[in-house]
Amino acid sequence: MSLREAWHTISPPPDSDHGPLPPMLVLLTVGTGLVDAFSYLALGHVFVANMTGNVLFLGFALAGVGEFDVWRSLLGLAAFTAGAVLSARTMRRFAPHRGRMALLAMLVQVPVTVAAAIVGLAAAHPYTGVPAAVLIGVLAAALGFQNAAVRALGVPDLTTTVLTRTLTAIAAESRWAGGPGGRSGRRMVSILSMFAGAFAGALLVDRGHPDWVLVVASIVLAFVAVTAVRAARSTQRWASAHVA
Repeated sequence: MSLREAWHTISPPPDSDHGPLPPMLVLLTVGTGLVDAFSYLALGHVFVANMTGNVLFLGFALAGVGEFDVWRSLLGLAAFTAGAVLSARTMRRFAPHRGRMALLAMLVQVPVTVAAAIVGLAAAHPYTGVPAAVLIGVLAAALGFQNAAVRALGVPDLTTTVLTRTLTAIAAESRWAGGPGGRSGRRMVSILSMFAGAFAGALLVDRGHPDWVLVVASIVLAFVAVTAVRAARSTQRWASAHVA
């Protein structure tokens, strides 16, 4: 059952409650892993997608422990929040058509990520000062926009960023814990997608090509955008029905 669920997440059946959204969100999760690998390893201990880490880093920085900067964590948190607010206000205008919401998210995220990739290619690594601030700000805002959009889309277990609840659900609902054991396949796909993006991003940074991480992320997002164009035209039930 888990393998079937995993496959249906990557290749949904025609009568899926969420249409093409699950594989799109899987690719977005890969993109999140790439971008967060870039931000943490190349921008100085800051996340642009996983805000829990930034809250912890801010605490570490204020305590004067380790190589953490207050301004990086604060900038990431502020930009992410601004992106999420803008996304939530915008998505409400397109509800309840989830295909158009997905397309709108891509119309924002792809250009921003491409612009960040250009900055990354043009600036000298290691990134400091203005280039670092620009990269943290625009990427965190884009990921905030993505997170709010994904929340509005309402596909269970595919948040594209937060995996703590996903891991908890796998454990708490497993047959070992006396639970039903459902949706473990989809959840594992989400976890493996994040891992794959982080692994690829870390390899590129370690090999001395941090600027190419954002290029790869832009390509991944472009694939999602192409699918979103077709999704925005859909008149099937999944497009208008918010199935939680």
